[in-house]
Amino acid sequence: MPVLQSVQTGCARRVKIGERTVLTAINKLPVDGDVPVMPLGLMGDEQADLSIHGGLEKAIYAYPSEHYPFWRNERHTAGVSLLDERLPYGIVGENLTLAGLLETDVWAGDVLQFANCALAVTVPREPCHKFNVAMGFSQATKLMATHGFCGFYLSVREAGSISAGEHFELIPGRRSVSITQLFKAKMYKHLR
Repeated sequence: MPVLQSVQTGCARRVKIGERTVLTAINKLPVDGDVPVMPLGLMGDEQADLSIHGGLEKAIYAYPSEHYPFWRNERHTAGVSLLDERLPYGIVGENLTLAGLLETDVWAGDVLQFANCALAVTVPREPCHKFNVAMGFSQATKLMATHGFCGFYLSVREAGSISAGEHFELIPGRRSVSITQLFKAKMYKHLR
């Protein structure tokens, strides 16, 4: 049974990217204990660009913990020096770090049933330039697009609360389109 490894939230803040300053909330920080889940996401979490992230269909971002060793290796290969060799959960921008559930396992409409809330899978995350900054090297978005290590957004089907360490059940939806299929279709233009 899949497990919720970690829960993260973050506030939007200004960071310098190249010659400009942008608003971002990509680097989320761990939250202990029960975290309230509301229709627009986790209490205490913000998104900087609501035209891309957030809203009812993208209220919560989930990411498989199984991809973290890949990113550690790629950062090392790119020469990124790490203060924290573990590469902390939340650096990808995810609210929920999951173990035992990959993008290949979920379809739009599937439901993650937790003890006190239910979250529905909606769409894959698309990489943006802020992901390169968070990972510390310029090829990160291209690697996400190539390997499909995108994670997925969730809408809140039943509000409640959530906490790290919880097991959850994957309840299949209609299974008409998978997260992997959606991601490949969105990335087609970038990988030609």
